[in-house]
Order: sequence, then structure tokens, then C-alpha cells
Amino acid sequence: MDLMRNEIEAALRGLDAEYVDLRLEEGDSTRLVYRGRELEDVGRSRGRGGCVRALAQGGWGFVCFNDWSSLQDQVHLAVQQAHRVPGDGRRLAPAASVVDHVPPVLGRDPRAVPLAQKKEILDSYNELIWSTPDIQTSSIGYGDGSRRSVFANSEGSYIEQERVDVTLRVSAIAQHDGDIQQASFSVGSLGDFTLVEGQAAAVAATARRAGELLRAPYPQARAYTVVLDPILAGVFTHEAFGHLSESDHVYENPQMRDIMVLGKQFGPAHLNIVDGAAVGGLRGSYRYDDEGVPATRTDLIREGILVGRLHSRETAGLMGELPTGNARAINYRFPPIVRMTNTFIEPGEMSLAEILADVDDGIYACNWYGGTTSMEMFTFSAGEAYRIRQGRIEELLRGAVLSGNLFQTLQNIDAIGNDLAMNQGGGCGKRGQSPLPVSNGSPHIRIRDCVVGGK
Repeated sequence: MDLMRNEIEAALRGLDAEYVDLRLEEGDSTRLVYRGRELEDVGRSRGRGGCVRALAQGGWGFVCFNDWSSLQDQVHLAVQQAHRVPGDGRRLAPAASVVDHVPPVLGRDPRAVPLAQKKEILDSYNELIWSTPDIQTSSIGYGDGSRRSVFANSEGSYIEQERVDVTLRVSAIAQHDGDIQQASFSVGSLGDFTLVEGQAAAVAATARRAGELLRAPYPQARAYTVVLDPILAGVFTHEAFGHLSESDHVYENPQMRDIMVLGKQFGPAHLNIVDGAAVGGLRGSYRYDDEGVPATRTDLIREGILVGRLHSRETAGLMGELPTGNARAINYRFPPIVRMTNTFIEPGEMSLAEILADVDDGIYACNWYGGTTSMEMFTFSAGEAYRIRQGRIEELLRGAVLSGNLFQTLQNIDAIGNDLAMNQGGGCGKRGQSPLPVSNGSPHIRIRDCVVGGK
């Protein structure tokens, strides 16, 4: 790509637009998918393409393409489109121009691991699942991919970046007398295949848990003191609060502007929530976003008070705030929009034993199965749950569903652990762009008066 720099910079000069940027990308990926006992799909793909955005008098033009030989034509087309869009004179928040080259973060490079070796590892995991009683079916999905990109804009930025991503998801479904239960887990890493190699114990435990859930009782539906493990607490933070912190949601929705007011008390003084790609080594980490803005670490809630939100240059300009480096596109076919990166609750000072000690009658909810959010209301299904009695984690429960109002739930967080852990196995979806690499996490947290539904 570096051979094209002169051509790229020439294409961005002398344009009838306030702003133009261009992204070129090339990448390759590998996937292996198992359904039941069989390997269903093995695939390798490679592709490249590019896109241009142009802003003229407040109107956006966007063009994506696969042929790199006509950059200047694509740029002019985007500018022409922008002039046809009725604009409102909006301006981007200022950002310094940057010239940089960012190499990938790598551990054991998955691209250097032979496909046969990847299959051998996954075959062994599938055998572990199917050696477990009551298993009806299963799924394993492995993927790795690399993305090499160039970003350039009419303000003088020219940034080359490369990243490598690895994911593994395992699901086991057990059946007995017409009853079906599922257990699953997912892991991921930024450029390190080693994480995939060491999952035999987790795979075996997941398969066993699917069978154990068949015999587990449902919780009685009522309010409990609930302790969330780092995975479920992280997903809760991402889904229920993180999306509300994406400033395009706030700007476009008058009701959200009335709710998400900076300086408003949203939680207890010990609650701190952060998002940032500048938190290194995670799947949501990078040096520059897809607008060429440096990654940051953004305080969203500090000592219980809403102090920040996530921005692109456009939303920062519209709202009179600073860009946070959260403009992301899943690939060149899409323009960047405001997205989370690594979102987490900062650790407190309590151990898990101390958090449990004050719970006479409660629920320990772990992992996650699914959920929905609607404005400030949420519903999440725990992947597994246990009764807490007199400070001790006891019998396994099935079908625990947590629901409530986000802001009341944040206020009810009365204990935060010292054991922050990050979940890197998921992907985020928004406006048709999915799955975008993100991480989320938390220490163990304790929530008073949380409604848990059962059967």
C-alpha cells in the first residue's frame, strides 16, 4: 500500500468540499465451523477494497469500491454526492493531522499456525463435548483474520495500521425427556493463538454444565440481592449502559438528551465506568480510529456521576465536545459510526468472599445467554446461576433472567470487587455493522433488589 501514497495524497487535493477522507483495506481470514459431530465448514477468504467520505456544506457523500486503480474518480464521485445532499452546515470537531505506521500486536501469530493444526485442536474439543452424557448437539466456531488499512484525509493525515484478531465460541446443548438446556463460552484475543490452545478444561466444563442444567431447579421469581460475575457484569455494562453512552444515540433522541445529562448522579460514589481503545492489548484496542483520531481512555461515570460520552468527530462537533477516538467501521463497505471499544467497570477493594459474606439469601449469576435493552430498561439471561445462602454459593439454578431499570440498578450496586476481568470473545452489532471486535469487563459486583425471573 505504501507505493500508492503519492496517488492517494494527490487524489485528496484541490477538492470542492470541506473535508474528504479515504480508507483502503486488504485482509484475509480463516474459519472453521462444527455443527454436531461434523466439521461443517472450512474457509479461507481474501479481499480488498476502499471507501471515500466527503463533507460539503453539511451533506455527506460516501462511495465504496474494490478497484484501486481509479481513486481520483471515486473521490470526485463522493464529493458530487455530498453536494446533492441537503446539508445543515455542520462541521467536524477539529483533530490534529497524523502521519504514522502502526504494526500489529502479536503473540503467537494465528497466520503462522497450519490449518491442519487448528483443525486438530478443534477436533479434540468436539470429542470432549461428545464424550459427555446427555449431549444432543453442539457447535464450535473458530475464526482469525488480519486487516491492513491506510487512512488519509484532506487535512494531511496518512496512517497505516494492521491488526490480527482471533475468536473461539463453543456451545453444548443437552437433552433429556424433552427438556433442552444449553451452555456456552467464548474467548478471543488480539493476535495471539495461544488462548485457543488452552481451552480443553473450559470445553469439558461447558459440556458438563449443559447436562447439569437439565436437573437444576428454576429460581423463584422475585427480587434478590444478586452477585454478578465479571462476564455478566461486563455484558451488562456494555449492553445496558455503553450503548447509551454512544453520542449519536444521545444527539438523535430528545428523550436521551434529557436523560444523559453530564453531571447527573447515576450511581454510588464507588462506581466508575470507562471506555477506551487506549487500554492496550484487548480486542477493542487500537492506536487510531477510522477517522484517524488517536485512541483515548474516556471516563463515562466517575464516582457515580456521568462525566463523559463517546464521540466521532461529527458528533463531537454537533455537541460542542471533544472527539474520543470512537469512530469505527467494520470494513470499507461502511462509513465509521460511534462505537464502543473496551468498556468496563473499574475494580474496587472487596474480595469475592467479602462480597458474598453479607448475602443471606441471593443469586450468583454468571456468564450470559442473551438479552435485550430498550432505552433504560433491560432483560438479561444468565448462562448459569446459583443460590447464595448465608454467604455461600450453593445449588445450580437454570433459567435465571435479570430485568429492571438501568439507572435504578446502577444506584443499587452496593459492592464492587477487586478482581477485574475482561471478556474478549464477543462482537458488537449496530446499524448493520456486526460483529465489531470489542471487549467488556468488570470485577464481581453486588446489586440490591434486582428482579430475577424463573420458569
